[in-house]
Amino acid sequence: MEIKMIEGRVYDRIRQCLKELLVKTQKLQPKPVDEEWYSNRDVCRLLGISLRTLQNYRDKGLIPYSQVGHKCYYKIKDVEEFIEKNRNE
Repeated sequence: MEIKMIEGRVYDRIRQCLKELLVKTQKLQPKPVDEEWYSNRDVCRLLGISLRTLQNYRDKGLIPYSQVGHKCYYKIKDVEEFIEKNRNE
C-alpha cells in the first residue's frame, strides 16, 4: 500500500470539487421517459404486416417514427392514431 500525504487545504479543495461534480452530474441524469415505444417487430405484429410493408409506410410518411442508429421506433400513441385513421369499418 502506498501512502501519500497532502495538505489539509488541498484535501478540502478536492472534496469541494468532488461535491460540485456530483451536483453537476445529478443534473445531467436523463428524466424518465413518459412514452412507450414500439420496435419494427412490435408494429408489424400489431398491424399484421410484413417488415417491407412497414418500410413502405415509413417511406410514404404514413406512420411517424424515430430512428436510433439503424433501428426504427414508433410511439405507441402514433401507432394507435394510425390504426384509428386507417380502420376499415
